[in-house]
Amino acid sequence: MRLPRGRRPPAVPGWPEYLAKRATLAQDPLLARFFATGMPGPETPIGEAPMVALDMETTGLDERRHAIVSIGLVPFTLGRIHLAERRYWVLRPPRPLNAQSVTFHHITHSDIAGAPDLNEILEELLAAIAGRLMVVHYRHIERPFLEAAVKARRGEGLMCPVIDTMSLEARWHRQSLLARFKRWIGRPPASIRLYDSRARYGLPVYSGHHALIDALATAELLQAQVATHFTPETPVGELWS
Repeated sequence: MRLPRGRRPPAVPGWPEYLAKRATLAQDPLLARFFATGMPGPETPIGEAPMVALDMETTGLDERRHAIVSIGLVPFTLGRIHLAERRYWVLRPPRPLNAQSVTFHHITHSDIAGAPDLNEILEELLAAIAGRLMVVHYRHIERPFLEAAVKARRGEGLMCPVIDTMSLEARWHRQSLLARFKRWIGRPPASIRLYDSRARYGLPVYSGHHALIDALATAELLQAQVATHFTPETPVGELWS
């Protein structure tokens, strides 16, 4: 999906104005500082954008009833993954673990017994992502969970644009005419889960359901997606949600 030369990127109204407004109105000092740092604008070429891949493990899928138990992040650009700057936290959730979630993320009661609450690492977390575009695989988990968790502790949420590698995969494997034709003739839809998506680009197999490893896997996936379907000049406003 390469843009013809000279074509202007589609406008994504709302995010620059929203971030500027939050920088002005935020009452919490940490959040005010985060929003005041700003982010790459929608016209910024993806090849020049500083990014941070973020993944989290949770006790369930509903941010109203479940909680975050770990966060991993990996700063990167299209050309380099900054592994030395990676961060990983196991967190003590305000709600109890359940047996089903433990089987997925393998974080147990003993792991969280001495772990910090999100509020205790929030300053470090915000410093690590400030000024960077957040990249996730399935924004409907990371964004609402982070928004709800920060709002519960600070009275204000943390909403910001993200690049969703799952959403990008859906463009080609769920929403394209070819994908729709395959469904019409009865073919099952292609999986757009993280590790199936990586396999399509020949990326190595990693163990899943670990926030730091999944963050690294997401960063590599975006690099592969851009190399295959876009160019380094593609404006980030064409990719973010």
